[in-house]
Amino acid sequence: MKRLLRMKIKYVIELTLILLFLCPVEPASAADEKARGADTLTIYLENDLFGFDNWDRYYTHGTKISWISQDLTNYRDILPVPSFVHRWVEQIPYLNDPQNLRTVSLSLGQNIYTPADRERTDLILYDRPYAGVTYLGLGLHSRNSVHMDTLELDIGIVGRHSYAQDIQEVIHKWTGTLVPKGWEHQLHDEPLINLYIERKWKALQKINSAGLGFDFIPHAGLGVGNAYTGVNMGGQMRFGWNIPNDYGTYLIRAGSDSNAPLDDTDPRFFQPFHRLGLHLFLAVDGKAVARNILLDGNTFRDSHSVNKKPFVVDFIGGVGMIIHQIKITYSYVYRTKEFKTQNDEQQFGAISVSFTF
Repeated sequence: MKRLLRMKIKYVIELTLILLFLCPVEPASAADEKARGADTLTIYLENDLFGFDNWDRYYTHGTKISWISQDLTNYRDILPVPSFVHRWVEQIPYLNDPQNLRTVSLSLGQNIYTPADRERTDLILYDRPYAGVTYLGLGLHSRNSVHMDTLELDIGIVGRHSYAQDIQEVIHKWTGTLVPKGWEHQLHDEPLINLYIERKWKALQKINSAGLGFDFIPHAGLGVGNAYTGVNMGGQMRFGWNIPNDYGTYLIRAGSDSNAPLDDTDPRFFQPFHRLGLHLFLAVDGKAVARNILLDGNTFRDSHSVNKKPFVVDFIGGVGMIIHQIKITYSYVYRTKEFKTQNDEQQFGAISVSFTF
């Protein structure tokens, strides 16, 4: 059984790497001056309160703030790091095509995880561990009208000094809801470092003169590190009026910073009275997971853990709006079971608000 699982993961990784690099390149237009000089700030909030499963369990809350820079000639135009780091970055083939646009993203986030029964003070062996993750992400992006490539480095901490416990307890006291009582069993402090690569590409796009349009954006990625090791594949379909010309809306995860407009055909750069849009989207994201510290437990110390499922799928549906320079999306997420003793699947909602300036 283990041999068969290793073979499946190997095949998925090989297919992912093939998809990451076999896509045509189309140069960007130099005339899109507004999009080239625009920055984008996005706030993400995810919580089961926003969905239909208001149990405050499993993945109970996520917050992320990210900034995507304006287009750059070179990454060194904005990254104040040693020259040898720049030389290394500039050797990465798929991030340095001279015909592509380059951007940098910075993000700060925190995720909180609890078992289903928050009133118990003892260790619940069959349920997921209490855990919190706080992290800083640095992303390098290369994109054109056909595909977008991302390399992201996340550095953070899991455990008591992620301060997830403190944040959750304060919010629950403010709102008068049950304060979880089992945080003494949370994962131990452990520094986290993870590297992700992902490619998104526009496999299909159609926009007509009436403002109606649709697109289909597949994606494939690979993560390696002590927080998460695995591959993911999926895609999203969008349909509506004045849909944004970007690379889609994603849940909180590495590689999710895709809200920056690609060019001046994005409705956020239309004439003031025409900067309105509405679209629906459907998406799926499947993951083959080799390691997940939030379920497997600490890497170098004994801790609470559960037997994870090697394959997890998110089914997502939602609605997005463009109001002048602001993009707002709501997503409803149905996530399959992440560990073998999990009682049932999870449902939660996600809200993101982006401002392009």
